[in-house]
Amino acid sequence: MQLTADPGAFPPTPPPSTTDATLIAEHDWAAFEAVEEMKDHWDRPGWTSSTRAYYWMLTFPDAAALIDHAGQCQKELRHLAFDDIDADGLHLTLGRIGRVDEIDSRQLDRLAAAAHERRPERFTLRAVPLTASRGAIRYSVAPWAPVIQLHAALSVAGAESGIPPRKPTSVLRPHLGIAYCNRPMSAEIVRDAIRPLRKLDAVDAPVRRVRLVELRREDRAYRWQVIHSLELR
Repeated sequence: MQLTADPGAFPPTPPPSTTDATLIAEHDWAAFEAVEEMKDHWDRPGWTSSTRAYYWMLTFPDAAALIDHAGQCQKELRHLAFDDIDADGLHLTLGRIGRVDEIDSRQLDRLAAAAHERRPERFTLRAVPLTASRGAIRYSVAPWAPVIQLHAALSVAGAESGIPPRKPTSVLRPHLGIAYCNRPMSAEIVRDAIRPLRKLDAVDAPVRRVRLVELRREDRAYRWQVIHSLELR
């Protein structure tokens, strides 16, 4: 799958490699270095406290090393007063399926069954140095290739089930957030805070399943209910 440029994605252009962790991390950081001002992550049109939507997500409830690493980084960044993502809230968003009022349970069951047939093999992600986007502090992750493969399989399953993907795989930019920016502020302040933490050792997180969840927002945090959990091969 060939990734393409998209001004709505971050980074807008894909990295020069989807497998090389160093190149992915350098590309993410270069994109963040071009950001002048952080934005309020929660100022998102179409999302309210009553919004409910289905998403494909990777979650990491059993990744102890990742959880500890993220907690250490959050502690060091507390002076920024961002909204930390709780240990049980760490996630990698693969894609939005649709609002709950658009899709019924039978459609979800068909989607999950189709995705089960097309699911790829398990893999391990490495959370490489911290970086940020316009609205969050996050890890770069590597390699992207298995995440892209998984997204493509889920997209085909969605098309087969009559629920086409909202965004194509070609604009996917895998990342793993640890804290959300909650106000406009200088991005340089965030870069200064993150730089020392980029020297920390990377940490691995096994990916054994993908989850279809019903997502909601509560008190400047994302919460979800798992509807289907699919074990990878």
